Amino acid sequence: MANQYPPGLPPDPFADDPSDPAGVLDSVEPGVPLDLAERMAVEEDLADLAVYESLLAPKGVRGLVVMCDDCNEDHYHDWDMLRANLQQLLADGTVRPHEPAVDPRPEDYVTWDYCRGYADGQSRR
Repeated sequence: MANQYPPGLPPDPFADDPSDPAGVLDSVEPGVPLDLAERMAVEEDLADLAVYESLLAPKGVRGLVVMCDDCNEDHYHDWDMLRANLQQLLADGTVRPHEPAVDPRPEDYVTWDYCRGYADGQSRR
């Protein structure tokens, strides 16, 4: 199957491969479409993400760090992965499994709260 995701998401490296290891995920329940309030929240996150990336990427920040509620560990997400996850959430109500950052440098990532504060500080200049 060709890449069925919206533009901007990474292509499926196993598209049309009958031995695709992700084939087991086909049996996963489909996502539930977001309601209007959830859609608006995700769209706001996408808009915020664009601002944060434009302000922080030139300073060497690679993306965001998020504490995972399931494993209680930090997860490092590059800007492109975050954008792709949010776009997919809008498209079909799911976020597919993805590869974690390989050997991330924690000092290259910041939290959503840091981004909000930084953007707020920049807007007050």
